[in-house]
Amino acid sequence: MPTTDYYEVLGVSRDASNDEIKKAYRKLARQLHPDVNPDPETQERFKQVVAAYEVLTDPQKREMYDLGADPLASGGGAGGNFGGAFSFTDIMDAFFGGTTARGPRSRVRRGQDALVPLKIELSEAVFGATKELQVDTAVTCTVCNGGGTADGAALATCPTCRGQGEVSQVQRSFLGQVMTTRPCPQCHGFGSINPNPCVECSGDGRVRTRRKLTIKIPAGVDSGTRIQLAGQGEVGPGGGPAGDLYVEVTVTPHPIFTRDGDDLRCTLPVPMTAAALGTSVELETFDGPATIEIRPGAQHGEEVRLSARGVPKLRGTGRGDLIVRLDVQTPTKLDHRQEELLRELAALRNEESVPGPVSGESNGNFFSRIRDAFKEGLN
Repeated sequence: MPTTDYYEVLGVSRDASNDEIKKAYRKLARQLHPDVNPDPETQERFKQVVAAYEVLTDPQKREMYDLGADPLASGGGAGGNFGGAFSFTDIMDAFFGGTTARGPRSRVRRGQDALVPLKIELSEAVFGATKELQVDTAVTCTVCNGGGTADGAALATCPTCRGQGEVSQVQRSFLGQVMTTRPCPQCHGFGSINPNPCVECSGDGRVRTRRKLTIKIPAGVDSGTRIQLAGQGEVGPGGGPAGDLYVEVTVTPHPIFTRDGDDLRCTLPVPMTAAALGTSVELETFDGPATIEIRPGAQHGEEVRLSARGVPKLRGTGRGDLIVRLDVQTPTKLDHRQEELLRELAALRNEESVPGPVSGESNGNFFSRIRDAFKEGLN
């Protein structure tokens, strides 16, 4: 007859389901685990909890126990060895409430994503473009069609793990005999070996090659924009599905125009006389020639805006504007006649000399504050 009431140890009824038993075990395991309570009495109770879990979650052992026999008696019960090695993975699954995937893993896996850079002109960013790329990626081996074997040969069952993809090892611990499981070192967890690998891909099912791709650049892209090409990345091992290809755009600088969000900007040199009298200037834009109207008396730094001649909105409708900044230029070299005319103009406008000290209420107050502060510093 069993000397330990395993139902009582776990605090469950005799008709408790497996889920109820696992839930009770996880709760007690967190409280009694040696990492939490290392004292000998708690360790002994933890061993009983582990033994109760091992028996009550195994249908055959539970049936034996309910009929009055102790399935662990041959190994000394919960206080000694547990009669046979229990899987440490099973305990961790119950402890954390999860399940561990077991068995051989598939040789067919998804390929990695790839990232390639692409430089484009500003005009291509404005209107969009179609570009051709050369990409170095892994593709499916055409000799074995991704299978990895020579001449269509079959894979062989791994003799070490017998196709399980994992091997187990029994070790002694304070809990008794603990079984640990790890991927098979011979087949690397696949459960099979490749005795006749393809000579072209060495059994990987893929080879590296350079291929050409055509990509459409949407209007409105900017530096840093990434364009995703689904399924154009690396082909996976074993002929697995390909990852995605990401194209990262860099827009090269333009000699005239710069980008400001969805707007384009440029600077237009304007002679002083043209700015004073007003004029019109023809400017070549990405959309063709445009006439810039400069009003009489235009000042340096003044801006003229041409609507809808900027960059299209990448995630919306419409376009930005073209903003033209006026750079009013003063002549640096004058011949005798030009100098005479300018002096005559200065005389007519009473601008032959620069006025004296800056006046005006606001400026006076500003200079007064500087003077007062200087005097206070001396005192």
